[in-house]
Amino acid sequence: MSYGGPAVGSTAASGPATIRQVKLEKECEFRVEVSPDAPLRLRLLIGSAEIYGTEIPPEIWLTFPPRLKFAVFTWYGATIEVDGTTETDYTADETPMISYVNVHAVLDARRNRAKASPGDSDASQGPRVIVVGPTDSGKSTLARMLLSWAAKQGWKPTFVDLDIGQGSITIPGCIAATPIELPIDPVEGIPLDMPLVYFHGHTTPSVNVDLYKVLVKELAQILERQFAGNAESRAAGMVINTMGWIESTGYELLLHAIDTFNATVVLVLGQEKLCSMLKDVLKNKPNVDVVKLQKSGGVVSRNAKFRQKARSHRIREYFYGLSNDLSPHSNVANFSDLCIYRIGGGPQAPRSALPIGAEPAADPTRLIPVNINRDLLHSVLAVSFAKEPDEIISSNVAGFIWITDIDFESKKITYLAPSAGSLPGKYLIQGSLIWYEP
Repeated sequence: MSYGGPAVGSTAASGPATIRQVKLEKECEFRVEVSPDAPLRLRLLIGSAEIYGTEIPPEIWLTFPPRLKFAVFTWYGATIEVDGTTETDYTADETPMISYVNVHAVLDARRNRAKASPGDSDASQGPRVIVVGPTDSGKSTLARMLLSWAAKQGWKPTFVDLDIGQGSITIPGCIAATPIELPIDPVEGIPLDMPLVYFHGHTTPSVNVDLYKVLVKELAQILERQFAGNAESRAAGMVINTMGWIESTGYELLLHAIDTFNATVVLVLGQEKLCSMLKDVLKNKPNVDVVKLQKSGGVVSRNAKFRQKARSHRIREYFYGLSNDLSPHSNVANFSDLCIYRIGGGPQAPRSALPIGAEPAADPTRLIPVNINRDLLHSVLAVSFAKEPDEIISSNVAGFIWITDIDFESKKITYLAPSAGSLPGKYLIQGSLIWYEP
């Protein structure tokens, strides 16, 4: 597995495994939660069907890992075959898919208009769609559908993921962007060939809100430069996934993202109040459309424990692959070979330099050198492309390593990396990501 990218992240009870057929009427959906104990196989026998916008090839078995939740939708009717056990599965005949595909049709028309106006800087910009809504409203699923439908039409839209809590492109704690050239694989997910990744280091922006804003701005500026030199990407536009924090500071960060990425379409999932607030605050921007969409009945609420487990799975998947099909390498480095920093903290100025009675504030973007100590054990660190320390915040990251052992006598550190050989940079960033290999 390569590093992150170039320099610029009806209910059925579980039981014995059986093969059964499920017949779906048109515009119906088969919703599945795979058993935690074993994978599930599924294939399409008759008709046509898709998983989150990606068509299922006929007569080919797809294998879904334990605990995965997904839905098979058919526009015209289909028969599928299922081999294995599920935690739950049922068929739904009420879905918001028609409203979703109508949004896709409008976006497709805007892309075609942009493609037809290559000389006009404004008209040649395709739709910039941002998907917003509370936690567990189906934002990442809708983003995935819109991307896959666009790719099926021959477009190469850019996917931007600002949800550092879960991470659809790479591990949690990052904001990232990547071009989507093909419909997204229903099992493997987003391809990791060319992502542009910035490391926040925490699973909520609240730990360092200012750093989150700085990284969002950095990512947006890089994409602007790429769009300026690539008419195809510019016309295809982008789809931006956001986090579920929509109150107080979270709401401010949503507005910051809408403004920073110059979003032209805001899709609001599952909350009338948020839609009303956004329509009011954006009413003076005639080029921004705010559209409320119904969330799918297949969306389920996930508690904090489930989210933590999902984050752990994402980190494991980064090193070992979805089906344990990758072989990460254990490497050893001298303490002196690595320069580790964390971002934020420490007083902004000494008390002597402040007005009488004023308290020094923490500097959210200050680089703090990290001495190698026991606290680093089990930490996930980002490998920066920076050539100098003062480039760390503005640089994207090459990938991640996991600290497995620290030997203070020999002053050596053992870490797991996706590939063998020396690291692409000596500057490492520590956040609060800790992973214990199961």
